[in-house]
Amino acid sequence: MDWLIAPFEVTFVQRALWGGLLVSCLCALAGTWVVVRGMAFLGEAMAHGMLPGVAVAALLGGNLLLGAVVSASAMAAGVSVLSRNRRLSTDTGIGLLFVGMLATGVILISRSQSFAVDLTGFLFGDVLATRSRDLLFLLAALGIALVITVLGHRAFLALAFDPRTAQTLGLRPGRAQVALLALLTLAIAASFHVVGTLLVFGLLVAPPAAATYCTHRIPRIMLLAAGFGALATVAGLLISWHAGTAAGATIAATAVTIFFGVAAGARLRAALRGRSPGGPGAGPDPTRPRTGKYRARRTAGVVTAALLLAPVAACGSGTDQAATEPVPHGYVEGAEESASAQSRLVIAERSSGTVRLLDLVTEEIITADPVPGVVHISDDGRYAYLAGAESTTILDSGSWVVDHGDHVHYYRAQPRRIGTLPGSARSAFSDAVLSAPVLDNGSTALADRAALDEGTLTPGPVLDGAALPFGGGLLVSDTGAGRIQVRDRDNALVQVLEPPCPRPGGHTVTRRGAVFSCADGALVVTEREHRVTAAKLSYPAGTTGSTARFFHRRGSDVLVTVRDSRVLVLDLGRRQWRPIGTGPVVAATTAGAGTDVLTLDPAGVLHSYDPETGAETAQRALLPGPLDPATPPALLVDAERAYVNDPAGRRIHEIDYADGLRIARTFDLEITPDLMVETGR
Repeated sequence: MDWLIAPFEVTFVQRALWGGLLVSCLCALAGTWVVVRGMAFLGEAMAHGMLPGVAVAALLGGNLLLGAVVSASAMAAGVSVLSRNRRLSTDTGIGLLFVGMLATGVILISRSQSFAVDLTGFLFGDVLATRSRDLLFLLAALGIALVITVLGHRAFLALAFDPRTAQTLGLRPGRAQVALLALLTLAIAASFHVVGTLLVFGLLVAPPAAATYCTHRIPRIMLLAAGFGALATVAGLLISWHAGTAAGATIAATAVTIFFGVAAGARLRAALRGRSPGGPGAGPDPTRPRTGKYRARRTAGVVTAALLLAPVAACGSGTDQAATEPVPHGYVEGAEESASAQSRLVIAERSSGTVRLLDLVTEEIITADPVPGVVHISDDGRYAYLAGAESTTILDSGSWVVDHGDHVHYYRAQPRRIGTLPGSARSAFSDAVLSAPVLDNGSTALADRAALDEGTLTPGPVLDGAALPFGGGLLVSDTGAGRIQVRDRDNALVQVLEPPCPRPGGHTVTRRGAVFSCADGALVVTEREHRVTAAKLSYPAGTTGSTARFFHRRGSDVLVTVRDSRVLVLDLGRRQWRPIGTGPVVAATTAGAGTDVLTLDPAGVLHSYDPETGAETAQRALLPGPLDPATPPALLVDAERAYVNDPAGRRIHEIDYADGLRIARTFDLEITPDLMVETGR
């Protein structure tokens, strides 16, 4: 055992060991939130963004640590300011600051005669040169970080799921974001002068990422991350001692190796158990506006009629998921659980009935069985309904989300054709747990959702009128009487809602309730303590025309509809309409609160408007015009991107609507993408 003990008998190796252990604990506290919130790029940018401050301090003969703190704080402040700019995505702002700060630092250091040595020391550090006072400083920084972590845990956790929910709970997400950036700044600035930015970033990301394969509880992730970091420190120092390699780089490489080892072990264990592994972000996933949700989301379709109910046990028993669950909640045989949304576009060509699925993660194009005579397509988040002249084909896209309120599960599987229903479906409900296409004759065909998930089509009753899942039953529109009926699991009438809804048109389910478009306004239906109530939100003055459909991101409580050549924005949180004078449009939608309204005009120009002021914020010529309002392109939106089909060009555009309507990707197809829906969100 001499090879194991001998290196640590040397004093400077002992100090390096203690320094590495303290840095591991410090980085575990900040790095857990970096991994859970998907902030790795920000962590790297801040680690290298300290270079200008260090350079200035070195040239002036000042304290390098103080320079690093000032520079990192400036970087954090810049990120906070740019993240409020809706014209720039967060990654774009971080990238600009990253390049600018790093370039400035290199320019400043290049004026020093010891340029190469100084920059190398900044990047790789010298853990073997750790001094006793460095250990005291790291210990103090660890104590401060621990206080911030404990006091801010609840706010950080809410911020990771949904800033709006955090605001509702009185947790002040703005201050929580500042505190989180302060924690990250402290961890990076306190550690870099001992181990360099390479080792700081390695211990900031790799150990917490490995820990997410073992547990989904934040405190346990932090403890495991500290343990993995300590293991990387000990093993790295041993390897460095015997192999004669750079100690800091060896520790960082060991941390990354541990991550891949844990990931491989988790996959092997999952294969033996017949389930898919978790991974970074597989527990609480904050990247969706992608993104986490609380109890309010449960108001829309968590429990449906008996024919539609898919049995799903509630998650979270207070013990670790990997230790208590034989399979993930919502798991379907043959599916693979993923750490993030696995979105797919289902595309159909009218003339030939050709159907394709475009995987937005892998960019793979999957061929599905054709649906001759297809004239319309709709979806419910997983299943696509392709309507022909006399029947509706149900296609399982193989991509879906199981939402448990405080966290979600993402799944992917091979697409498959389930079967056909009689009648041509013009639309389907947006709720992720309902399969009930509304037929051309205004009736609603129900299907057993649990059977669909098993690959079997079991038709249920056909109801008169359009229906929506809500609470413990259904909301059915009686077009003749202009009323909305509440029906129970057995389709028995429970109550007739007041006020009336004359000439009901569009309808949807949001996390704040169900919404029906009526001739005189929007009827908002809510349930509280098993009591269903309705309220009418009248249209803005001067609104005329027929009732119209609602367009929005799935689950969002901000909707848009087009009436009288203007877009009406319905904010359910504020219970108010906001008209936007856009002129004639063929399509419109919005991603939700805090995002612009997107419209496509007949000339094929995509516009974005500020929902508060109605001012145009950007425009981009996208499609060749003029566009036919009778067969408009699909304008779809999710938490991060918008998608527009271009039948004339046989392609689909992916739009970064937060970055000035930038075209992020263009997918060229061998078919004409006449019809399109997005699943897996």
